[in-house]
Amino acid sequence: MRRAGFTLVEVMIAIFIAAVMFAIGYRALNQGLVFNESLKVSQARVTEIQRGMRVIAQDFAQLAARAARDAQGTGELLPAISADNRDNTLLVFTRTGWSNPAGIQRPAEQRVRYRFVDGSLLREHWLALDAALAAEPRQRILLTRLKSVEIRFLDPASRSWRTEWPIATPSGPVGPANIDEMLLTRPLAIELTVVFEDWGRVQRVFEVPM
Repeated sequence: MRRAGFTLVEVMIAIFIAAVMFAIGYRALNQGLVFNESLKVSQARVTEIQRGMRVIAQDFAQLAARAARDAQGTGELLPAISADNRDNTLLVFTRTGWSNPAGIQRPAEQRVRYRFVDGSLLREHWLALDAALAAEPRQRILLTRLKSVEIRFLDPASRSWRTEWPIATPSGPVGPANIDEMLLTRPLAIELTVVFEDWGRVQRVFEVPM
């Protein structure tokens, strides 16, 4: 009586089919892992850009007409909003609404500086509105992998866009009679143009509350 079983040819065919199925499955699994990792990177990038833009929008929505003292100790008053395209500093301004959940002894106003350094948009702020001599700001990276950043201001008088602010620069002492015109004027809107390495050109206009 013959025993039922598989021939060598059948076993080899079965092994070959199993190997092919394993290779197909491994390739699909590997592609899935690569796609999942790429998706995580893309989601992290989107989150970074959304978070950075949200911080910028909050800053510009809280712009305050409050001048600040010169950190060098000269006693000179600095404009509430200042942009002169010098070095890598894009903008220096005063904002309100600085949250204080810990109840620290400090004002609700904050002095902030935006800088474009090595392809990144940096946000810096001082712990005191009128910073002491040689006080170092706290730094936060808002956006990375940037090609360029440009900020423009909508002049409320001429309704034209300007790259520098304020419009008038003090030619002498600033006092109660001319401080509003020289240091406290705010634009109607601020235009931010950012060119990303991966996303291309993104432009947003933020209305400045009066």
